[in-house]
Amino acid sequence: MIPQKTVQEILETAKIEDVIQDFVNLRRRGVNMIGLCPFHNEKTPSFTVSPAKNIFKCFGCGKAGDPAKFIMEHENLSYPDALRYLARKYRIEVEEVKLTPEAVAQQQAEESLYIINDYARQFYQDQLFDTDMGKSVGLSYFKGRGFREDTIRKFGLGYAPNEQDAFVKKATQTGYKLDFLKRLGLASQYDRDFFRNRVMFTIHNLSGKPIAFAGRIMEKDAKAPKYINSPETEIYVKNKNLYGAFFAKTAIRKADECILVEGYTDVISLHQAGIENVVASSGTSLTDGQIALIKRFTPNIKILYDGDPAGVKAALRGLDMVLEQDMNVRVVLLPDGDDPDSYLQKVGAAAFQVFIDQQAKDFILFKTNLLLSETKGDPVKKAGLVRDIVDSIAKVPDPFKRSFYVKECARVMELEEQVLVTETNKAVQQILQKRDFDKRKKQEVRVNIVPEDGEFPTEAPPEIGQPLAFEPPRRTSGHEFQERDIVRILGGGWWQNLRRKRKHDGGRVCAWQYRGGARRLRQPRLPTHRKGGPAACFGQNAIDHTIFHWAQ
Repeated sequence: MIPQKTVQEILETAKIEDVIQDFVNLRRRGVNMIGLCPFHNEKTPSFTVSPAKNIFKCFGCGKAGDPAKFIMEHENLSYPDALRYLARKYRIEVEEVKLTPEAVAQQQAEESLYIINDYARQFYQDQLFDTDMGKSVGLSYFKGRGFREDTIRKFGLGYAPNEQDAFVKKATQTGYKLDFLKRLGLASQYDRDFFRNRVMFTIHNLSGKPIAFAGRIMEKDAKAPKYINSPETEIYVKNKNLYGAFFAKTAIRKADECILVEGYTDVISLHQAGIENVVASSGTSLTDGQIALIKRFTPNIKILYDGDPAGVKAALRGLDMVLEQDMNVRVVLLPDGDDPDSYLQKVGAAAFQVFIDQQAKDFILFKTNLLLSETKGDPVKKAGLVRDIVDSIAKVPDPFKRSFYVKECARVMELEEQVLVTETNKAVQQILQKRDFDKRKKQEVRVNIVPEDGEFPTEAPPEIGQPLAFEPPRRTSGHEFQERDIVRILGGGWWQNLRRKRKHDGGRVCAWQYRGGARRLRQPRLPTHRKGGPAACFGQNAIDHTIFHWAQ
């Protein structure tokens, strides 16, 4: 059986237009795509695909559905087999499991967590609309931000009363277990409400289920933190979720762009104004999981920053990982003193949309100009800038994009293009070497050597990267020279490149090394980290091979 989480990931990742275009020629018509139906004969296209809704519909034969349904109909597959097909297409690992009683219990427990969170969402919303304190404190705050009632209900906003155990008491009386309330972070270790006197923001997963909460304190000059969040649970992992993603995913696919902001209220304000392809990182730097989440729907990210240059500079440091994922990143710097919410209230939705479209700048060029303005002609600072920009360009996987970035950045920095090309190539090579080394390190297999007397070693095998701690069989010096002759004959011209490595453990293990050539011997490597050793001398154009032999 395919786990439910994997099923959900497959269905959320699969793009209907990608799946169908493997079998049907589609052409654009407005926001949709049309083609000849593969399920019946027709001359005039009646087969419609909606990328925004991620569904297909044939107005001739009536067949319709999502990507899994299309594969089931077209390939005559069962639902599980259609899911496996999509998983292979999008390189999603499927670990099928047989549901044991323990697994069934865990699945039921997770469903219980969703149910309790939904009960909490409704509780906080009732407190907001149906109590005097909720109306005077919470609802007045949201109304002051310009949120309409339909928007407040849509995003699951609410109010946590300023009482010790108002929620815990009602939830337990309803029949929910206190242990589950604690697991979700709704109750403290002292059996009291975790959220008190705060306006509440519900965090949803991509299916729209409530998985966590964030609470903003309403007291002025309070010593408590402004925002507190639910802890991570079985259903909520912070670095894999983005606030507003459930409400934005259709608009992101339709616009082929994701707008990234910082705060919850920024998302809600923009969404209410009709700019719906927006999500928030909740005040943290983007993580690999969040980048992967955005990439499911679009490769294009537009990031809106407040007008504080110091804050922008700090935020830019964490964006190189977005480039590594081959995403197209554009940056918009809002007027000084404004955040997306406040600037939207000033100029209105139409002017706001025009501004972010016109002011969006490519991330690397934006970073180059921003840092260049701080060098003030200082050659030392400018050299540091070059290294910083080179490191960012080197992380771009597409060589054509790198080439364009090098050309443009060389022009902006008034630097010879060849210098930037050389330094970028060095940085790319270092990245490739590090990836290759990490990959080889993961693939190394520990081998236990059994001595000739048949007894197994009593000590644990050596750690990866440490010298071998066993006594190899002795050979006569004649063997050593015979092996050198064999190597010389096989290798031909690269004999002069052989270097005898330093001996390990009393001179029992010796190694020679050569760099790539027409003849390459596929032999085990000596795991070492010393400069010039096998682990440090690999790459696309220079592959080191180490030949082991035993010396007297």
